[in-house]
Amino acid sequence: MTAASGRTGRPPLTEERKAEIRLEIARAAVGLFVAQGVTATTGEQIGQAVGVSARTVWRYFPSKESCVQPLFSAGISAIAESLRRWRHGEPLQEVFDRGLMADGAPGRDQGHATVGALVRLTRTEPGLRAVWLQTYDEAEPAFTRALAERAGLPADDPRPVIEAAMLNAALRAAVEHHAWHGTEGHGTDTAPDAEATRAELEAALRTALEVAARGIS
Repeated sequence: MTAASGRTGRPPLTEERKAEIRLEIARAAVGLFVAQGVTATTGEQIGQAVGVSARTVWRYFPSKESCVQPLFSAGISAIAESLRRWRHGEPLQEVFDRGLMADGAPGRDQGHATVGALVRLTRTEPGLRAVWLQTYDEAEPAFTRALAERAGLPADDPRPVIEAAMLNAALRAAVEHHAWHGTEGHGTDTAPDAEATRAELEAALRTALEVAARGIS
C-alpha cells in the first residue's frame, strides 16, 4: 500500500505577498504610463518590468489602467482608522499628522512625485480618471462608517454620510490641486525635490482638512 502523494508545486501566495505584487505592478505601470503614455503601454511591458507574465498582470487587474489602483488607494484604510481614533475635542489636522503624515505611515513609501504624476495623467486619460474617481467612491462609505462609529450613530444617520462626503471631496480636491499646480506640476527640466514635494502636498491636505472641519461659512 502506497502513501497518498502530497501536493507538489509552489506553495500558495500569502495575502501579504499578493499585496506586494499588486504594488510592484502598480509602480511599474505608472512608470510606463508617465514615460510613454497609456495607449503605448501593454500588459506585456508591465509584466516584464516586474518580472512576471502578462497573464499574471491580468490575474490581478482587469485592465492596464486599473493597475494603478493600489497607488491611489494606499492611504484610504489609514484615513478611516485615523478617523476612528479621532478624540473628541482634538483638531482634525492633528489626527492626520499623527496617523498619516508620520514617517512609516501607510502609503508614505509610494512617492509623492509618482502619485502626483499619475494624478496629472487623469486629466487626459479617461481610463485613469475613472479609476481615480472610483477610488474615492469606494472610500466614502469607509469614512462614513468610521465617523458613525466615533459619534456612536447608526450607519443610516445622514450626518456622518454628509461629513464623509465633505471630507472625501476636500481630500481629492487638495491632491488634484497639488498635482496640477504644485512645483512638480510645472513641467520644469529639473526633477522635483522630494522633501519640497512632500511639504507642498501635506500643506494642501492640511488646508483641505481646515476647510472641511470648518464647513461652509
